[in-house]
Amino acid sequence: MDIYQHFRPEEHGFIDQVLSWKEQVEQSFRSKLTDFLDPREQQIIEMIVGTSNEDLKVQFFGGGNYSERKRAIIAPYYEEILPNSFNINLVQATYHMKFVSITHRDVLGSFLSLGIARKKLGDIFAGNGKVQILLDQDIASYVTMNLTGIKRTTIQLEEGPFSDLVEQESIWSESDKIVSSLRLDTILKEIYSISRNEAQSLIQKGLVKVNYRVVEDSKFILREGDLISLRGKGRSKLVNINGQTKKEKIKITTALLQFEFPQNVKKSTFDYELRQKYRRV
Repeated sequence: MDIYQHFRPEEHGFIDQVLSWKEQVEQSFRSKLTDFLDPREQQIIEMIVGTSNEDLKVQFFGGGNYSERKRAIIAPYYEEILPNSFNINLVQATYHMKFVSITHRDVLGSFLSLGIARKKLGDIFAGNGKVQILLDQDIASYVTMNLTGIKRTTIQLEEGPFSDLVEQESIWSESDKIVSSLRLDTILKEIYSISRNEAQSLIQKGLVKVNYRVVEDSKFILREGDLISLRGKGRSKLVNINGQTKKEKIKITTALLQFEFPQNVKKSTFDYELRQKYRRV
């Protein structure tokens, strides 16, 4: 069976990489630690390596219970994998939220300005006067020394324990819909309550991502499980495709991200911060 038929063409390069990692571990009997992966990449590794493989196993860890971006370890079935096997560090700093508002996008932009690849960076938390970054242990010292300012605000990053991590649990609201097709513009229209023309315009402007990739084709066909991001309006996903109606329309279940609730932030503070920062794209 051709494994590529189950994936989109733009994912074939990553599939080749995963197959190479799998072969490497099988032949050398040594584990493979990946860089940070988005949820779709994690799903692809799980599908290819799989839990049914008797010789190999795969585990994911991103630093916290609700981490979105995670590293993977592909290892022989007998090898013990511990949290410290993933070589992840937490660096953090505080800032005066009375004078400046720092967002996830601000932190990411400052990080990338250091010339470090995005794949070396895990989740970011920005809010409540605090910045936290999960990253590859090998670059932690370099980042703490060189990332000294965000959005014209001086910061001093320090390494800290995972117990300091502000966990963010995603809260989704599901709804059932009936659509004429699985085209991207059609689904955007239904989820975000906008016109078809507006949806097409947003797509053409490069403001829409599917599985973390910008898609500029309104006719792009979505699949079950696809994650959608619309800049300024948040995230959503196509949860299920539930068959057809008698009039041959498509029944689907979608979910819209309401907010990402930070577990270690007082509710009164969060109510204010929510309006400012917590919807990410």
